Amino acid sequence: MTETPRSFKVITYGCQMNAHDSERISGLLEDAGYVPVPADAEPDVVVFNTCAVRENADNRLYGNLGHLRPTKLAQPGMQIAVGGCLAQKDRGDIVKKAPWVDVVFGTHNIGSLPVLLERARHNAAAEVEILESLEVFPSTLPTRRESTYAGWVSISVGCNNTCTFCIVPALRGKEKDRRPGDILAEVRALAAEGVLEVTLLGQNVNSYGVEFGDRLAFGKLLRACGDVEGLERVRFTSPHPKDFTDDVIAAMAETPNVCHSLHMPLQSGSDAVLKAMRRSYRADRYLGIISKVRDAMPDAAITTDIIVGFPGETDADFERTLDVVRAARYSSAFTFQYSKRPGTPAATMDEQVPKAVVQERYDRLIATLEEISWDENKKLVGTPVEVLVAVGEGRKDGATGRMSGRARDGRLVHFATDPSVTLRPGDIVHTTVTYAAPHHLNADGPLLSHRRTRAGDAWEAGRVTRTPGVSLGMPTIGTPPPSPSPARSC
Repeated sequence: MTETPRSFKVITYGCQMNAHDSERISGLLEDAGYVPVPADAEPDVVVFNTCAVRENADNRLYGNLGHLRPTKLAQPGMQIAVGGCLAQKDRGDIVKKAPWVDVVFGTHNIGSLPVLLERARHNAAAEVEILESLEVFPSTLPTRRESTYAGWVSISVGCNNTCTFCIVPALRGKEKDRRPGDILAEVRALAAEGVLEVTLLGQNVNSYGVEFGDRLAFGKLLRACGDVEGLERVRFTSPHPKDFTDDVIAAMAETPNVCHSLHMPLQSGSDAVLKAMRRSYRADRYLGIISKVRDAMPDAAITTDIIVGFPGETDADFERTLDVVRAARYSSAFTFQYSKRPGTPAATMDEQVPKAVVQERYDRLIATLEEISWDENKKLVGTPVEVLVAVGEGRKDGATGRMSGRARDGRLVHFATDPSVTLRPGDIVHTTVTYAAPHHLNADGPLLSHRRTRAGDAWEAGRVTRTPGVSLGMPTIGTPPPSPSPARSC
């Protein structure tokens, strides 16, 4: 009798890198014979892909593990696996705190998960495997994509920076650059499946190429993506201001499918705080980059990351952050109240800022950012906008009769639908902005156009975008050199 396939569910915390790793985990499990769990059923395997950047990451994981314990006790054979950055950090402590966990695996050995699950089942004991360095580059693993119209493509893993607040380098290791040919092969494979938008991922994308001796490699990669047939939008995250070059700005401006959206982490506008953070740029350098981007692409939407309350931050330091925010005119920002992460230099620094002070500064920052983003969004009222229709971006869409998606510059747009037109996630519509809010735009007028796409066809058919592992040699980006003349026989 044929055994019923075991089902799985992957729960993801954290950044886009983690979300993409979860797609690989899903692809691995499907390759091993597991199936995604139906919406109304309990899975046989639950995988938590964790984050360790925020202070409450531990509490969140262990709280969810606790909630899951009764389910596991009532469901013999159920397995729980914990991977990602928190697993890399806590290692064997996870099974000490939660003995009902079956597998713990790290950021460097995602590919081991199916074997570890089987080993844990056979031995009826927890399996903990944490490697100190990358086992295989993640791109060699099969991937089950969450979207038919947008995909993440890793160009590097790890980070060579030493920011005093960040634990990522300790958990993901030194930066390893992926071969250009591998990246472009995966981008082409996605475009061939109908994917319209690709986001190039790395902890520091614009240091890409240093490992193989080409400091201009990232700009070349952006330009090469412009030649991929069927690819309509290219994004990237995250760059580091210290490595940002004029060549990347030129590549963004000159390559038609590279979106005029830039996520440029600031962290602080105070030079003193940036020095304490070991962020090797200063406010003037940062604003100089923003100015060059706007000169080349006046329509560019710029987003950022900001930390409030870093140890030693004074009122004057915080005011300098507000000054940079006002000068940069961000369309949105990811904002964080500083929290200690064990193992980082900042966790042991003197002059930790009191929570009440951090909260007051944080509230002022949010108010300033929302005022600016609202003003910037108001400038777009009455202008046409191209929207890539998305799944589930608007919580109120069902009540309002709208659908949602992202403009080319990354802004969220809620738009009115036409009963005579069947719209699918992955389709492209053109409409006109009628209203602006701090965090989104509305377009409540008639649709100007609607284009059905292969991504929309795939969504309608319920197809899942899958890509096999990609592993090639070390080609260069751009036109290949001429072949050498045939050697003469002796």
